Amino acid sequence: MKKEYLIYKLSEDMKEATRIDNELFPKFDVKRGLRNEDGTGVLVGLTKIGNVVGYERIPGGGLKPIPGKLFYRGYDVEDISHAIIKEKRFGFEEVAYLLLSGRLPDKEELISFRDLINDNMPLEQKTKMNIIELEGNNIMNILSRSVLEMYRFDANADDTSRDNLMRQSIELISKFPTIIAYAYNMLRHATFGRSLHIRHPQEKLSIAENFLYMLKRDYTELDARTLDLLLILQAEHGGGNNSTFTVRVTSSTGTDTYSAIAAGIGSLKGPLHGGANIQVADMFQHLKENIKDWTSVDEIDTYFTRMLNKEVYNKTGLIYGIGHAVYTISDPRALLLKELARDLAREKGRESEFAFLELLEERAITTFGRIKNNGKTVSSNIDFYSGFVYEMIGLPQEIFTPLFAMARIVGWCAHRNEELTFEGKRIIRPAYKNVLEDLAYIPIKKR
Repeated sequence: MKKEYLIYKLSEDMKEATRIDNELFPKFDVKRGLRNEDGTGVLVGLTKIGNVVGYERIPGGGLKPIPGKLFYRGYDVEDISHAIIKEKRFGFEEVAYLLLSGRLPDKEELISFRDLINDNMPLEQKTKMNIIELEGNNIMNILSRSVLEMYRFDANADDTSRDNLMRQSIELISKFPTIIAYAYNMLRHATFGRSLHIRHPQEKLSIAENFLYMLKRDYTELDARTLDLLLILQAEHGGGNNSTFTVRVTSSTGTDTYSAIAAGIGSLKGPLHGGANIQVADMFQHLKENIKDWTSVDEIDTYFTRMLNKEVYNKTGLIYGIGHAVYTISDPRALLLKELARDLAREKGRESEFAFLELLEERAITTFGRIKNNGKTVSSNIDFYSGFVYEMIGLPQEIFTPLFAMARIVGWCAHRNEELTFEGKRIIRPAYKNVLEDLAYIPIKKR
């Protein structure tokens, strides 16, 4: 039997073997995707790290949509962000300190923490050379491989004591920007024939500033502050998002930090999770090219109607960047990002594109409600604006998802540490209901 035919035959067998009747899920009360019938997540644990709020439960059943809120260790992210924006300073390191320790640092602690981050940003020479030698155009894979490489240089890689977990967390948070910047510079050299620049992280710069310096050197203060805000807004999003839950599941086995974080990177890489901002950026470019009058409500509504009816664009029936698993009336992250995005568009001379994006946001929500007519309240999410913001800063699409990882590594580490230091820890092991009848084994001679 030819190998190609055998693969085809196995694939056809797999098609039949993986078919499960949809009516079996409610019959056995199985929560598909760990979701309840009302779309909310199944409670699988307790945490003191982050809280994502998008609705209220109504006594007797049902959900009431409310404006979205995001809390880090009990603090409203809106309050944190507005304070940082008002003072025109960089706050990602402060948020990292808060999420890792459970409390806000004082001025002296924050200065020392930033120095510690800067001290740990340089890479081992072998890791640096491995990044330079790696081929391929997916930086998420290079990031995952580089994290696993860090295991080699850690004398206490398997130690899950509290002190060691904190040390590893700080080193990972510090090194992610360097790995991603070096990986992209290698990609543009190998793929686009550009000059190879390896710039070392600089002392006294924030993580956002250092990343932009290592990636492209030229950036404005507003570029850096906007990137800093994006890192703050994406640092943590509760234990239920797929990549954080992956880290917690993997960590519950007692495995090493690098293996758990690499698993989280693999989860975030998926287009249904961390890759959403790229889809929004592609959609926005398509709409800019196919809608003649960027101010016409009628033309935009008509085009969105055709998109939802799977007639145009990629014919999936989706408007990317609209809707969220938890948020209903609003995504607080999108509202906060929009504030600096408007300033950035003004600085870059791209006010007309920003106005178009704002109108698209409004009409997408309205058209969705009219066409779907399912009573569901939806809003834009952070992905609706993040792709445009990245592009205005001058960041390429190849690093959109890695930038998400650069922020979320803070939340991943905080949740891993909580999972391993909690006194009542248990390995996470859900169950699957078998729906195939028992069969009698057939000897090979009789098959």
